[in-house]
Amino acid sequence: MAAPAVAVRAVAWLLLWEAAGFTCSPATTFNNTHFVAGIRATCSEIILRQEVLKDGFHRDLLTKVKFGESIEDLQTCRLLIKQYIPTGLFVDPYELASLRERNITEAVMVSENFNIEAPNYLSKESEVLIYARQDSQCIDCFQAFLPVHYRYHRPHSKDGEIFIVIHNPDLLMYCDQEFPVLKCWAQSEVTAPCALNSKDICQWNTMKYKSVYKNLTLQVPVGLTIHTSLVCSVTLLITILCSTLILVAVFKYGHFSL
Repeated sequence: MAAPAVAVRAVAWLLLWEAAGFTCSPATTFNNTHFVAGIRATCSEIILRQEVLKDGFHRDLLTKVKFGESIEDLQTCRLLIKQYIPTGLFVDPYELASLRERNITEAVMVSENFNIEAPNYLSKESEVLIYARQDSQCIDCFQAFLPVHYRYHRPHSKDGEIFIVIHNPDLLMYCDQEFPVLKCWAQSEVTAPCALNSKDICQWNTMKYKSVYKNLTLQVPVGLTIHTSLVCSVTLLITILCSTLILVAVFKYGHFSL
């Protein structure tokens, strides 16, 4: 008699659960799967790519940012890149002013008491704010351009080159309205000017992103200490020779009046 009673109770419990809607039907499982997939698609990654253009001691740092999905509402958002410049490089604030006047880039120095003539061992790390612009060929892409220059370095005793590491920047975003998708990327809030020539302060969101490269590394040639005597001697001889030629030309072709 106990077995039939247990079976009856089990059937009764199953009927109650089904009536309450707690059973997991295939349709419910399918809908839940699509819901989770929708969240994952919404929280797709932001991809940041940095590359250095040109050769020599004067380079261009190009930053490209691509959002993981096409969001038309991004047209109401602004992207700010806080780039850290290592001691081996410098950014010319006068060059930035010229580029702003020609509407080539929107960037401004944050660091004060900045000396562009100092060698790397007498300089400090600096910061630059770059207001990125939307890419006309990509609705969910931003890009920014910044000219950078090598500083002079101490000569080495053995190796004739050194390496400069450019660390990944901070990515800040401000939108005129709230978007649920932005909550997937935002980490914290910081204050910064709303625009380059604006005195208004906005609350920017620090964005989480994935970088294509961990860090950029630049190779810089430097002098060798064993060449010091040779370089000084040749420089002195050339200076004396050029000065002598200038004096000869002055006395030969110059007109002097008493």
